[in-house]
Amino acid sequence: MDTVLERELSFDLTEDQKMIRDSVKEFVERNVADTVMERDNSKEFPHEIVKQLGELGMLGIYHEEQYGGGGFDVVSFCLALEEIARWDASLALTVASHTSLGTGHIAVAGSHEQKLKYMPALTSGEQLAAWCLTEPGSGSDASGMKTTAVKDGDHYIINGSKIFITQGSVGDIYIVLAKTDPSKGTKGISAFIVEGKWDGVNPGPGMHKLGMNSSDTTEVVFENVKVPAENLLGDEGMGFVDTMKVLDGGRVGIAALSVGIARGAYEEALKYSMERKQFGTAIGNFQYMEGKIVDMATEIEAARLLVLRAALLKDKGKPYTVEASMAKLFASELSVRAALESIQIHGGYGYTKEYHVERFLRDAKLMTIGEGTSEVQRLVIARELKKTLS
Repeated sequence: MDTVLERELSFDLTEDQKMIRDSVKEFVERNVADTVMERDNSKEFPHEIVKQLGELGMLGIYHEEQYGGGGFDVVSFCLALEEIARWDASLALTVASHTSLGTGHIAVAGSHEQKLKYMPALTSGEQLAAWCLTEPGSGSDASGMKTTAVKDGDHYIINGSKIFITQGSVGDIYIVLAKTDPSKGTKGISAFIVEGKWDGVNPGPGMHKLGMNSSDTTEVVFENVKVPAENLLGDEGMGFVDTMKVLDGGRVGIAALSVGIARGAYEEALKYSMERKQFGTAIGNFQYMEGKIVDMATEIEAARLLVLRAALLKDKGKPYTVEASMAKLFASELSVRAALESIQIHGGYGYTKEYHVERFLRDAKLMTIGEGTSEVQRLVIARELKKTLS
């Protein structure tokens, strides 16, 4: 769809970035768009499409080439996520969580040996990663986790349960956060690479959700799982510190995903507004309707620039915590607003499953919750802003 949102950004994309954006857009329009409603209804995980994305290099796009990654940048990753999410946010969530969180934690904290052992299969899509942080009794307060990892000779024994785990039942590799020293709070949390085939790893059934229906989300219970000491990911007690780094990157991805949802809602609304006629003219010609469309388009441009700024800072190795949170906060809340406006523009049809827009709203709501709620993003931003006074 040729819209104002496809004009050049205020800075030039590289040829590689344009190539990735355009190739992913073509792939999604050819292989994803026509069947997304079917997957939303069936709630089936799209194994074949994910495999194809792996073959395209999308599941390791910005990871190092020596570990099987594409060696591209985070900007390219965000452009790709936007294109996927424009049609299928569930699929984009799979790509984002696998690449940024699961594989990303190994990239951030793993040893050279761990990266050589695990990342090639993950970056190629041969295996999928699941990142296990949230627990039934602890969400935003990760320090309240109950999962433990007790040292036993040359192994750790992990016990506990995790919930809302993306790729929970289809994942092959689990990154598990657990307390190795409960007396030290967040400084007693460590991370481990756990293989799904090991005894005691028990994924639960898929959860019934409002949206993101073809993204796999389950509880995972770890019962006396024997993990070799060499699968400690990073230093003991540094799991929470590394998690904060992983989350910064993950939030940039979620922000890009949110832009994709908002763009989908906008494009469907614009198209419908020029097709639907009332009182002898297209409703898109009414001034109040033009205002809605203009506001959506303007906010999407602003959100995309916030995302690309955070991605560019990450690519340059500069601090980007506050920029990631700003992008995630603004883009995620925009995705909900844009979906609501698109439904309003569609009128009664927008409330039915005949059109895409009701799905955009159901999918968008997770963006304001996952990888740090909007309230947590405001806390992070406020904390960083206060540092400028000292």
